[in-house]
Amino acid sequence: MEEFGPVQILVVGFERPDFRGEALAELQRLKDLDIIRLVDMVVVEKDESGDVVAVEMSDLSPEESAQFGALAGALVGLGAYGEEGAEAGALAGAEASIEEGGEFLGDEAVWVIADTIPTGTTAAVALIEHRWAIPLRDAIRNAGGFPLADSWLHPEDLVAFGAAMTEDTE
Repeated sequence: MEEFGPVQILVVGFERPDFRGEALAELQRLKDLDIIRLVDMVVVEKDESGDVVAVEMSDLSPEESAQFGALAGALVGLGAYGEEGAEAGALAGAEASIEEGGEFLGDEAVWVIADTIPTGTTAAVALIEHRWAIPLRDAIRNAGGFPLADSWLHPEDLVAFGAAMTEDTE
């Protein structure tokens, strides 16, 4: 079974989008360098009249999709019911992936997103596998390490932190 790296759920919104292909080109560049892999992505647009258009894409082959579904199902099953749950979860995850045609987000996600976003906007939900992290994760494991916490820190977070510090000192 192929080893998967950590998967991030990224949700992005666009008001009155002005798409020129820059984001897709950058996504393709990162994929070409094997820095990331797109497990699944759905882009939903709701135009000014409320009509919905959706596109879904994935880099996973049907076999890889079934493996990813089995891995995710096994981990959920392990957490819920131990080793027996892991086996049952692996089977259920692989079957669900095959039944959905390799789509993890699927039609239900499209309608949830469409119901959530206002007219004139577009939203994208992506499951991005961070391939670059696999060797780092393995090196940490080989040294006896294990994750204690994991979070993304964005520049906006630092700005908000600075503003909060200023308020506290005033």
